[in-house]
Amino acid sequence: MKITSAEAAKLLRQLNEEFNTIANKERNSKEFNAAVGEDIEELRPDYSYEETREALDEIDAKIRKLKHAINVFNTVTEIPGFGMTIDQALVYIPQLGAKRNKLYGMMNVLPKRRCTSGSYSNIIDYTYANYDVEQAKADYAKAGEELARLQTALDLVNSTVTLEVEL
Repeated sequence: MKITSAEAAKLLRQLNEEFNTIANKERNSKEFNAAVGEDIEELRPDYSYEETREALDEIDAKIRKLKHAINVFNTVTEIPGFGMTIDQALVYIPQLGAKRNKLYGMMNVLPKRRCTSGSYSNIIDYTYANYDVEQAKADYAKAGEELARLQTALDLVNSTVTLEVEL
């Protein structure tokens, strides 16, 4: 079947929810308590070991196939205008975020500021930025623009380009 990466992600969530539902039902019904003298068959919850194993194994196989198809798609599909594949972009996005966070702190520093110390001294100390604060502001803006462009391009690819998967 042909689906987009966004559709594949939704399908993966559904499969995981289905798996968790069956696993929770199994957890709640694989064992039960009965007091002496109670009719065990009347208390026995509806549970089949074989059917549950088969259902969970089937869902696991679908999840494996789907994740593999997504991984292959991410390693071969290029994002237009960036010269990188989706998997490279998924590494680059957090790198850009970290870069922006660092630049945010650097751009908000005064080029020269008075140091405060706990001692009572007549000597006044200053801390100087050893870089161009205005350049840090410009680089912060540039990193933010690149991050926004990349996320938009990635969203477009994920919602329009299809991948092939057989479940």
